[in-house]
Amino acid sequence: MRKMRAVQVASPGGRLELVERDIPAAGAGQVLIKVQACGICHSDAMTKDGTWPGLQFPRVPGHEVAGVVESVGTGVEGWTAGERVGVGWHGGHCGHCANCRRGVFVLCQKAQVPGISYDGGYAEYMVAPQEALARVPNEMADVDAAPLLCAGITTFNALRNSGARAGDTVAILGIGGLGHLGVQFARRMGFRTVAIARGEDKAPLAKQLGAHHYIDSRRENVADALKAFGGAKVILATVTNADAMSATLGGLALDGKLIVLGIAHEPIEVSGAQLIMGRNAVQGWPSGTSADSEDTLEFSALAGVKPMIETYPLERAAAAYDRMISGEARFRVVLTMQ
Repeated sequence: MRKMRAVQVASPGGRLELVERDIPAAGAGQVLIKVQACGICHSDAMTKDGTWPGLQFPRVPGHEVAGVVESVGTGVEGWTAGERVGVGWHGGHCGHCANCRRGVFVLCQKAQVPGISYDGGYAEYMVAPQEALARVPNEMADVDAAPLLCAGITTFNALRNSGARAGDTVAILGIGGLGHLGVQFARRMGFRTVAIARGEDKAPLAKQLGAHHYIDSRRENVADALKAFGGAKVILATVTNADAMSATLGGLALDGKLIVLGIAHEPIEVSGAQLIMGRNAVQGWPSGTSADSEDTLEFSALAGVKPMIETYPLERAAAAYDRMISGEARFRVVLTMQ
């Protein structure tokens, strides 16, 4: 058997360890991928810490995967060896549960997630079901594609399904790993883009990313500042701070909505009267399917949206993971296999 390098977690709470494994074979309906790059996501902590229900160990994390099709299993249609592919959070679905029957595959009741349900991209090779694959544009580098398959699709898909129209005011709360992509997408979709973060020092970056306006939440009342622009049709909350989200709600325009992408530990405080009198709404958004990933990659290539990344070789995965989880890496961290 041919061998490969992989970084696995042997038990809940265990360390990320570099090991040698047999290269897996693609089964029926599956594709073997030669991994070129894999982003590190905060959600990888659910694998490392063993907090995902039913998680089996040892497990190779990673659900922001860019690579090349090495071989295909029986029954695979539309994919051939040598094609560039990506795999994101949506790693497969059952096709027959209530949500799948309604076409909401990303919320399949038996959903598969790479790096959780099966071994992910912290390895030189991985196997994924064909329905999890997205094509990667030829002009896009693997290291840039990888983060777009989670952070990118989540912000892009939420915005394009938000109901906002070109010219509407859209605010991005937070300009970190998700938010710095959200600002770029919002600007290129034709929205009047407002970036919100703490500290005046982030203003130059916000403008560089494409924001028309910047609100320093330390110095200004965010809701009042948004009202001065006529109110926000959409506020995309990429932070994990419930108080920061709550502070924006008064800045929604008529029929405006707060779309929550960041998971906060505390509840968001919402005024019932405001929701009623402003016809406002609070909504969550859960990533998207492999087709949505493909749309995200294509739009990003077309519009020039790029993640801000730090790269590490696979053998330094533990250090790269610590840098992402600790918050020392402000944007995205990507593992490379070369």
